[in-house]
Amino acid sequence: MSITINAHQLGRLIDQTASHMGGEYVEPLHGIRLDVDATHLYAVASDRYTLAASRYRLNHDDKGQEPFAVTLPADHIASVREWLRAMDGAAWVTLDVTDARLIFKQAQTELAIAVSLGLEFPNWRGLFRGIAEQAVEDAPFPALQSEYLSRWADTGHILRVRVSADLKAVLLFGEDFIGAMMPARYAGVGPVTDETFDSARSLWKDILAADGETADMVTDMPAEDPNAPRYEATKDVRETGESLLQEVLNSTRDVHDADYDDDRDLWFAHIRIGVANWMAYRYLDALHNADPRKAAEIVADVAEQLDSGEIGEWAWDTAEESGYTPQKWHDEHEAHVAKQMAEEPRKWAVRLARALNDAKDAGITFSVEANEHVAHDEKAEQWAAVKPEPATA
Repeated sequence: MSITINAHQLGRLIDQTASHMGGEYVEPLHGIRLDVDATHLYAVASDRYTLAASRYRLNHDDKGQEPFAVTLPADHIASVREWLRAMDGAAWVTLDVTDARLIFKQAQTELAIAVSLGLEFPNWRGLFRGIAEQAVEDAPFPALQSEYLSRWADTGHILRVRVSADLKAVLLFGEDFIGAMMPARYAGVGPVTDETFDSARSLWKDILAADGETADMVTDMPAEDPNAPRYEATKDVRETGESLLQEVLNSTRDVHDADYDDDRDLWFAHIRIGVANWMAYRYLDALHNADPRKAAEIVADVAEQLDSGEIGEWAWDTAEESGYTPQKWHDEHEAHVAKQMAEEPRKWAVRLARALNDAKDAGITFSVEANEHVAHDEKAEQWAAVKPEPATA
């Protein structure tokens, strides 16, 4: 009984469920249940007040095997998490259950943890099924414990919430995540006071009076000044995605204004900018869907690198560390530029010739002294950039 999962995804399953574990006096809940069926690995945890399950779709070769489940004891969660952090996120980890041991295997190391195979975990699938089938009462208004609400931040997801009744569990859905939360029954030493929406609203009648002026949080809140100067790269995922898409649209529009024949480098530059930004957007979107917290971490890290102005040095070092040859790339580029400088008109001369032609077409009278950079082609009646003369020995 074994499956494979990369270190990052396994760490993510643990992080999303660890805060929901039960205490040491309820042994079946004092840990994270790792549950494998024909298609997924699930990490499940509960302290009876909240219940959380995160899943990972199995690789093709791991699908279809006999289901198995084992509880990773809470006392070992920290050591497993540190073991995972010490390796590259893409590194493959094999989970194996042998002789009452849960074994995490990686290419260079392995971690073995004693487990109790007979430890029964609640029927978490049945619990979720029952909560999902709850009928919705009229105007439910449950009391929720704010301390427990903070646990859901560990998902790193936008969550959708279904409320069905005052005294029944709230159901939450995220990306490959499902959770449930019981309503609060006690406040301090006594029970929670029964309350309806109308009674709660009446306590704030001085500001919620029906005859007062209403406002909308979408349309009536101040917006960020789009013209305010910004001197730092954004660390916000959504703003980064917006900027990438904007650059794609700008560059694909500008390519139509660039002259392929007269300024081919500019034409290709627009193409490269559009392609690079579209690729970056798709990668960011995929990463954010897979792991919003990692996407936010990467965006913030990249923003700091951009602000430092040293991305060229980082790219060079990263290329070398990855086994590439940046010196070869540099030499090839320098040779290309030297060849271009020797055989083609200067780029500024090309743009000057285009400007002179535009001025002529606009009826502007001007004169240009004879020079080695631009010349008037009498036959074509156009200004053109002049190719450099071959260097003499």
